[in-house]
Amino acid sequence: MTRTPLSLHAALMLEGMVPLLAPALLRRRLARGKEDPARMAEKLARPTRPRPDGRLVWLHAVGVGEVLVLPALAAALQARVAGLSVLITSSSRTSAQAVAGALGPGMVHQYLPFDCPVHARAFLDHWRPALSVWAERDIWPALVVEAHRRAIPLALVNGRMDAASHRAKARARGFYGALYGRFAHIGVQEARTAAHFADLGAAAQVTGRLKGGAAPLTDAPEVRAANTARLAGRRLWLAASTHPGEEALAAAAHVRLRQTDPGAVLVIAPRRPDRAADAMAAARAAGLEAARLPDDGCLPEQVPAVCVVGRVGQMGLWYRQADAAFIGGSIAPVGGHNPYEPARLDCAILHGPHIHNFAEDYAAFADARAARPVTDAATLAAALADPGLADLPPRAARVAADGAAVLSAEAGRLVALMDAP
Repeated sequence: MTRTPLSLHAALMLEGMVPLLAPALLRRRLARGKEDPARMAEKLARPTRPRPDGRLVWLHAVGVGEVLVLPALAAALQARVAGLSVLITSSSRTSAQAVAGALGPGMVHQYLPFDCPVHARAFLDHWRPALSVWAERDIWPALVVEAHRRAIPLALVNGRMDAASHRAKARARGFYGALYGRFAHIGVQEARTAAHFADLGAAAQVTGRLKGGAAPLTDAPEVRAANTARLAGRRLWLAASTHPGEEALAAAAHVRLRQTDPGAVLVIAPRRPDRAADAMAAARAAGLEAARLPDDGCLPEQVPAVCVVGRVGQMGLWYRQADAAFIGGSIAPVGGHNPYEPARLDCAILHGPHIHNFAEDYAAFADARAARPVTDAATLAAALADPGLADLPPRAARVAADGAAVLSAEAGRLVALMDAP
């Protein structure tokens, strides 16, 4: 029997207060635009969709980058198990919006309920999964404990744990050891993470990175064709998932680029769409004409020097439209963002030095000479002007293809786990 230390008992008791506090928290989040009013009940373990008939697997990831891997994993599971339905959960409104267009037949998205024993029981009573799969780092004690109590196999896939996270968890080794000890399978991206799990008392298997196996981001081919016509041969590059300070850097690089390519167009897609006004201000402060794009992503008839994306779900369009992308969160000390998305869409990858959240991924691209580091506006502009940039996308596509094999192998392990006696 898996032990339940006092620290875990205490956490579950404290979480017993969640049903009393959650409604007020949801109202505050709704007022700030962080909740979908039509789906807030899901956060209280009141599903808004019926459970499909037959076997069902539950996959969870917390954020946009993580959740976009799950439809591809779901499809790989469905290819192996006839009639399988897949529930995908995530936590944020942006993640729900991002994954909506990637869901295939037999897949449904719901928000993960706030974690507490009452919600965990209600959630599992409704969905009755044959397998519970958690991606990367996000796990919640009440849901994990209740799933394990019901003999629902638990798996962690694409796991990663950096040194700082390991140090924090090591201070509560008994708590995390008891949680991870309930997992029948822990698949991690690299050996360092496996060692961190081992130190917490959990056996982990190095399975590789699943992100490269995700399906390509959705396209908008009619919009892209119209944009191509409006560009009339002008070059377009992308500053993707930018954070404060990076819009100004991209604008400064664009000013330099336009000294030799005066028709060049920059599209800025802030990581948070509500920062579109900040991106517009940064472009105009650099002396560049700028326009905010409409929700459909169509460029204006008279395309300005800078266009700003103000909604989620369009990165598939812009990675295809651009010949190169600077991946944000890498000059700002955020830790970088997913390089596999542009790698699958024939877009050259440029990034700054702060990529610790994806260190092993970017190392794979560096080893293949499939991405180029930059440090400031000058090096970004120089990289954009380098004809050798065209060599990067084919190399990046080969790195991404390796991820598809990793995802297929992990799907096989999960099916075996689901079918284990």
